[in-house]
This record gives sequence, C-alpha cells and structure tokens, in this order.
Amino acid sequence: MPILQQKPITPSGRFYLKNKVELSKKRPEKALTKGHHRKKGRNTYGRITSRRRGGGHKRLYRTIDFRRNKFGESAKIIDLEYDPNRTAHLALLEYPDGEKTYILSPEGVSIGDTLLSSDTKIDFKVGNSMPLAHIPLGTKVHCVEMLPGAGAKIARTAGSGVRLISIDGADASLKLPSGEIRLVKSSCLATIGAVGNGSHQKSTIGKAGRSRWLGRRPRVRGVAMNPVDHPMGGGEGRTSGGGHPSSPWGQLSKGFPTRKKSKPSNSQILVRRNGRRIK
Repeated sequence: MPILQQKPITPSGRFYLKNKVELSKKRPEKALTKGHHRKKGRNTYGRITSRRRGGGHKRLYRTIDFRRNKFGESAKIIDLEYDPNRTAHLALLEYPDGEKTYILSPEGVSIGDTLLSSDTKIDFKVGNSMPLAHIPLGTKVHCVEMLPGAGAKIARTAGSGVRLISIDGADASLKLPSGEIRLVKSSCLATIGAVGNGSHQKSTIGKAGRSRWLGRRPRVRGVAMNPVDHPMGGGEGRTSGGGHPSSPWGQLSKGFPTRKKSKPSNSQILVRRNGRRIK
C-alpha cells in the first residue's frame, strides 16, 4: 500500500503521511462490537502503572476470532475495515450458515476471497489457517498459537510475520522478527502469510494533536525535571548527575534485563533476540 502525502491546508499537514488504503466507511458489525473501557494507564487500585496514557477518542472494541476453530467451512471476505484498537486492519468473514466473524486481514487478500481453517492439511493459500505440522518449512505465518486451542498470540501487529524454520516431532521452531527462535507445539494453528497494512510503520503522526486523539499524553524528559522528581533532574546545563539513564524510580533504561529468570516460557526459547544461544 502506497504512502500518501496530501496537499497541506494547515502548517502541520506538511509532515503528515498516511496509508492510501481502500477500506469500508460503514459502521462496524454491531453484533461483533462492545463498549471498551480504557484504563488510561491505571491498575485495579487506580494507581498509574503506565505513564503518559489518557484521553483520546471514544472507541468500540471489535471482537476478533483468534481461534479460527470453525474447521472445514469456507468463509467469504465481505468487507475490509479499520480498527482503532490495533495497527492491523480487519477482514469481515461470512460463513455459509450466515455467521460473521472478524479476523486480522492478511497481506494480499481482497473482498470476495474465500478462506478456510482446518485441523488437517488444506490448500496452501494466504489467509488459510492450519497446524504448523502441515505447513512447508520457510513459510511466513502470522496469528500463531502458543498453546493448541488457546488462540493466536504471536505475530498480530501490522506487517508482522514469523518464519517456520523446522519441525521436530511435536515441536516447531519459529524465527521471530526480533531474531529470537522459539519453540511451540506443531499442533498449534497458524495463518499463512503476513498481517496486512505493512506500510503502517512509514506513516507519520503529523502533529501533536493527533497523538492526543490516540490517547497519548506528552512525554517530559527526565533531565528537564527537578532532582526531587527524577534521578536525572537538576544540575547546571544538561548534566544527568553522572548516572546512567534510568526511570524515575532508578530502573536502568538501556539494556538492563528485566525478564524474570523463573519465567516458565524461558525453556521454549532456543536463541534470544541478541543472538545468544540458550544453554
């Protein structure tokens, strides 16, 4: 999808680049939407756990079928829609019995295409979903399950996809975009192809107000604060107090490992994203 730069009618419009995408302009399917209370960076106690979140436009949450467990029934794409809750676009599927579901729109599909999901081997076609054991090696896939039947968890953002590099019995090895190589069960479902809207990364915000529409609040640099507010605050000029970059609570912010050594899924990682092989 090409990036479009419109003729600016305001000063901020000179820096605005957007995707030129042919999407539906009608309202989303009512039966597949629900109200979405955004937490604005707060936890269940009302305390801020993720800073610089809040405001933004109201959104309806689209219920997406990440399980694709209606096996053996071909579904027709009847619409491609925008989703304000994620970077990927949505494809509205209609089954022969009249049921409609949303899925993440794969790269290269169009209205009128038919897609199929199965727990056995089916046609190799972009958008079809089947277990990793039946997919050829070297294929790029998305919406991959981490546990069979639990729904897609890996590769769900715009343009993302993982590479199937090997299958050894009940285990399959996936190479993630970060370079990490991870094991999952070969019976886990995956969708062939990459997620659509790959040019999302090339689009620009254009102006500060558009960030506020998205619910992103301004970010104040630590060196611009007072010493009471941040470890890097205060001092004459741009000094950081002689310390390494850190969060307001002293957590190192550049290269400090924060992953727990006791995390259960550590055993499923063969090679970390820095290229270090796990012993």
